[in-house]
Amino acid sequence: MDTRVQQIALFEGEADNFNGVTVNMDDNEPMDAAVFTQRLKASLCHWKYEGKKGIWIKLPLKLANLVEATVNEGFRYHHAEPDYLMLVSWISEIPDTIPANASHVIGVGALVFNKDTKEVLVVQEKSGYFKDKNVWKLPTGVVNQGEDICTGVAREVEEETGITADFVEVLSFRQSHKSFLKTKSDMFFLCVLSPQSYEITEQKSEILEAKWMPVQEYVNQPWNQKNEMFKFMANICQKKCDDEYLGFSNVETTTSSGKKSFMYCNTDHADRLKATRDQASSSL
Repeated sequence: MDTRVQQIALFEGEADNFNGVTVNMDDNEPMDAAVFTQRLKASLCHWKYEGKKGIWIKLPLKLANLVEATVNEGFRYHHAEPDYLMLVSWISEIPDTIPANASHVIGVGALVFNKDTKEVLVVQEKSGYFKDKNVWKLPTGVVNQGEDICTGVAREVEEETGITADFVEVLSFRQSHKSFLKTKSDMFFLCVLSPQSYEITEQKSEILEAKWMPVQEYVNQPWNQKNEMFKFMANICQKKCDDEYLGFSNVETTTSSGKKSFMYCNTDHADRLKATRDQASSSL
């Protein structure tokens, strides 16, 4: 190995399970682009010698001056977040297996059903696709990064209408493509929630009006009847309100790395899984 390369301070990187390296640049240490290029060239040489494959460089906003220098060394954009840009380079001779950036956004819709009055919670939106269409729709939104579906849908309901509601089931889901920024795919989960409060307070910035509406009136809206996807969704909502439809409940569990997670499965089976776990816990 060239001893001249060893004399240059190499970048410290965190090894991953796929023989790659991630370099998290410190935004508290400003760096000249020429110095950065010299260190990056030396580091790449060292990583190739070690047999590394994918190299990830995380550049915070304060080090945006280094983007051009990084690209000039063969890196490409992978993804961006509000406070950093991630660039990546494949330095192995074998085919590139770096995964693409996240391809989906997760949307949720909420069937909040009042069993006592046989009414569902509906809204009219001030902007977006449904602006001025005179359509009463279910509350909808997007799940935040790191947020569970069951949590996100309850949050969206409360934000839009002021109604506190508990997640019950996933009723159905739909996948569509080129939905967000005409590049991302969209996974939309229709969920049913049980209201714990009933007084509506609209989110003035987005919601024109919100109200409780009889189930059949919601289902029979012309919009729902003439648009197939909405007709299907309204039919599922009606069946659930008539207690003729069983969805997927959530069962809290953990991943192999010990992180909290939710598995969604047939409600009857979910209840059995929870009962079995409770019984096992009580016997300890």
